[in-house]
Amino acid sequence: MEQSATTSALARIGQNLPKPRAIVIMSAHWQSAKLEISSNPQPKTWHDFSGFSPELYDIQYPAIGQPALAETLAQQLTARGITCSVNPVRACDHGVWAPLRHLYPEADVPIVQISLPQHYDSIACYQLGAQLAHLRDEQILVIGSGNITHNLQALRWEADSIDQAAKTFKQWLLQQLKIDIPTALDWQQYPDYKDIHPSDEHLLPLFFALGTGQRVSVVHQSMAHHSLGMDIYRFD
Repeated sequence: MEQSATTSALARIGQNLPKPRAIVIMSAHWQSAKLEISSNPQPKTWHDFSGFSPELYDIQYPAIGQPALAETLAQQLTARGITCSVNPVRACDHGVWAPLRHLYPEADVPIVQISLPQHYDSIACYQLGAQLAHLRDEQILVIGSGNITHNLQALRWEADSIDQAAKTFKQWLLQQLKIDIPTALDWQQYPDYKDIHPSDEHLLPLFFALGTGQRVSVVHQSMAHHSLGMDIYRFD
């Protein structure tokens, strides 16, 4: 709900990019036993969190799904030896609608969500992104939705301070993304990385996006609530 430098940056992207005919998005908030692709034609807005202000639960993001695209992707990946299936009932979690309501506030771009399999690491996510890189040539926007730093135990709500350990990590990782992708994929070599990502699900969508285009550029950088990295990167 809050307006910030991050939401303004998302709005500018939506205004400046050519309008996509669909969005394919991996969210940190859909972890699954195996790879799934949402084929729900009318995904509900899922408020998959608790303890926040009541107004947040009134937000709806009524973008439609695109079952035909989901089925096509599942068929293509299966043909390439990647085990996956379509999910016709998946709702739209906040890793999807929270950024998209600023990116495309009219909810007028169809969405296909891809799950994050629990056994996937950075390399598997990167390889999956590479398998879907052709979508960019079909005017389909591919998004990895998570956080460059994500340790909820270190949050300080409404604080103006910046967690220097988190900032140093994201600066290091961004440098590797620019000059040394193998080292970026081996991000768990970073000392005390669990202080930044106690679990990896919020970082792995980054590598999915990286697989679709290896040239990284920074669209936006900021920290929220002391330790939460809100950066936006573009891959071409």
